[in-house]
Amino acid sequence: MRSLSRSSVLTLAAGMTFGFCLAYIFISIRLSSHSPFSRLHKPRFPGDDGEDAHGHGHDHGDAHNEEDMESLAGPVRDFGLHGRHEDSHAGEDEVARELREKVRVLCWVMTGPKNHEKKAIHVKRTWGKRCNILVFMSSVEDESLPSVALPVGEGRENLWGKTREAYRHVWENYRDKADWFMKADDDTYVVLENLRYMLSPYNASEPIAFGHKFKPFVKQGYFSGGAGYVLSKEATRRFVEEGLTDSKKCRKDPGGAEDVEMGKCLANLNIKAGDSRDSYGRGRFFPFVPEHHLIPGHVTKDFWFWQYIYYPAREGLDCCSDTAVSFHYVSPNEMYVLEYLIYHLKPYGIQNNLQGTAAPPPDQDLKATPWSGPTD
Repeated sequence: MRSLSRSSVLTLAAGMTFGFCLAYIFISIRLSSHSPFSRLHKPRFPGDDGEDAHGHGHDHGDAHNEEDMESLAGPVRDFGLHGRHEDSHAGEDEVARELREKVRVLCWVMTGPKNHEKKAIHVKRTWGKRCNILVFMSSVEDESLPSVALPVGEGRENLWGKTREAYRHVWENYRDKADWFMKADDDTYVVLENLRYMLSPYNASEPIAFGHKFKPFVKQGYFSGGAGYVLSKEATRRFVEEGLTDSKKCRKDPGGAEDVEMGKCLANLNIKAGDSRDSYGRGRFFPFVPEHHLIPGHVTKDFWFWQYIYYPAREGLDCCSDTAVSFHYVSPNEMYVLEYLIYHLKPYGIQNNLQGTAAPPPDQDLKATPWSGPTD
């Protein structure tokens, strides 16, 4: 009897130990985004799992959606920039400043109250200051940015509603002060000089828009919301004055995926979805950080991105234009790293030979057939 009791106790103890160990393993996997077990299930298409505001799944240990960005923070104070009077900077931006007056860009940045100090302020301290006009769109007014309190709630389900009201606001208040109206997120980094260079051959009176083009849902394609997109003055006028007043052309309720709804709306208003690539066919607007587009295999070929892109895309240095415009999912700290690498680090003896206006993209007439996707 004593032997049986001892056996039962040992069995119970072993079972409890095994149970605790198993629970610990599963909890650790749940908490660690870098656990090797976390890669066993890989969502490959929008809606599979781990989706972001646009239904885009991901399986990487780095940022591919807003949740991945939640815990990332930047420096508390503005630590400044190199002075324009320094020898290495003197006179370097004369051409850029001239173009700034000719191609006036209003940037409006999608943000929210919880991100004013975590993200938006770092946009203001870095690339935002190069916009002709910078406006932050939130649901709460904040004089430190400043931000506009739109009459729309926060949350993914309201992104389209915020976009509608944001464009309404900038058109009603700044229509005569800008030629192009760009939407970006508070984790998007934009090189304004390259944006103006890309836009320089175009007339803002033409109904056209640019961004990173995806092919589903809209015949002419639609633009990634995270990579940002820019509307000409005429496109903005049509969107606000014709689209927002006609529910048959533009969705009236705040629901739906912001970028897809915008794409449908632009198509219904006969606003062209332009080709933002450079003359070599290299991309300028990017939905991820540079590393994800540069490093071969980082974004595997069965990931949703490869089935969505409208134009052929390459990996390695051939992926990205020397005049790239934007990257998405950029952490606050990475904003300052990009700021340094783009505007301050200078290899001695290397000159910039960009002159005049940008050469036309491969699909200038917008007649290309959407890419079928990678074959390997």
